[in-house]
Amino acid sequence: MKGEKICIVGSGLIGRSWAMIFASADYNVVLYDISESQTKSALEDIGKQLHNLEKRGYLKGKTSADHQFSLIATSADLASALKGAKYCQECVPEDLELKKKVHSQIDELADETTIVGSSSSFLACSLISEHLKHRNRVTIAHPVNPPYYIPLVELSPAPWTDRNVVEKARAMMTEIGQAPVTLNKEMIGFAANRIQSALQNECFRLVADGVMNVADVDTLMHSGLGPRYAFLGPLCVSHLNGDGMKSYIERYGPGITRTTNSFGPNPVWSLESPGAAKMIKELDEMFPLRQLQDHRMWRDSRLAALAKLKSDMKELDE
Repeated sequence: MKGEKICIVGSGLIGRSWAMIFASADYNVVLYDISESQTKSALEDIGKQLHNLEKRGYLKGKTSADHQFSLIATSADLASALKGAKYCQECVPEDLELKKKVHSQIDELADETTIVGSSSSFLACSLISEHLKHRNRVTIAHPVNPPYYIPLVELSPAPWTDRNVVEKARAMMTEIGQAPVTLNKEMIGFAANRIQSALQNECFRLVADGVMNVADVDTLMHSGLGPRYAFLGPLCVSHLNGDGMKSYIERYGPGITRTTNSFGPNPVWSLESPGAAKMIKELDEMFPLRQLQDHRMWRDSRLAALAKLKSDMKELDE
C-alpha cells in the first residue's frame, strides 16, 4: 500500500534508482548505507536526477519532483532504517560473502513480516539466504541497469522461499511500474544475464575473429536487432517474422542449427583472451573513460525518451 515504508540497503547507482522508483509510487523510502557521507552524496544526486527528469518531462509517477524527493530519507543506522519496513531491497556490491553478511544483519533486525529482495546479478538466492533464520522471506529481485529507465525485474526465489512472498513481491513491482518476471527454478545468471551472456559471447567472437569491429557490432544491435526487441522478445519476433512459430521453425530451423553449431567453444572472458585487448582499445576510443559519466547520461536520456514512447504507445493500445 502506498505510504508504507521501504528500506533500500546500499546507496550506489542501483540503490538510488530503487529509491527513486519507490518514491515515484508514493512510498516512504529510507536509503541506508554505512556512512552519512555516502547517503548525503546519494541524496544530493537523487535530488538532481528527479528535478532534471521533471524538467525534461520524463519523471515517473503522478507527483512532483519535490514531493517525491520529500519521501526519501537517509540513515546510517540499519535497525532504524528497517523498522516497520514492508519491503527491503538489498543493493550492495556483487560479492557473496558481503551479501551473506548484510543479509544476516537484515535477518536479525527486520520485522518478521518484511519481504527482502536482493539486486544480485548472478548469485543465487539459495547461496545468499541458506543460513538465515527467516530465509523463507528472501528472493532475488534482479533489475536491469539502469532500473529507473528499464523496468524489468527478475524474481528468482530459493527453493525455500514462500510462494506467497514471491507473489507479493511481484505485485509490488507491478504496482511501482516495473515489469516483473518469475523464474520457477534457480539457474546460474537467472534468465536475462543468460540471454545477455549468449549475445555478448557472439559479439566477443565477431571482434576477436576479425569479422567486425566494435563500432559495427554496436550498429548491428542499435540499428538492427535492438529496435525490434524494444517491443517484442526474440520468440515473438520469430513468430511474427514467419507465418507463426511452426512455419518459422520449418523454414529457418535448419539454418539456425547450422549457424549455432559453427560457434565453437564459448569465449573466455579474460584480459588474456584473444581479441580482448582489441575490444578494450576500440571501446576506450569510442567512450573514453574520463567521459563515461557523460555517456551514461546520454544513454539514460535516450532510455527515458524510449520509456515515455512505450508508455504513450501502451495508452494508445488500451
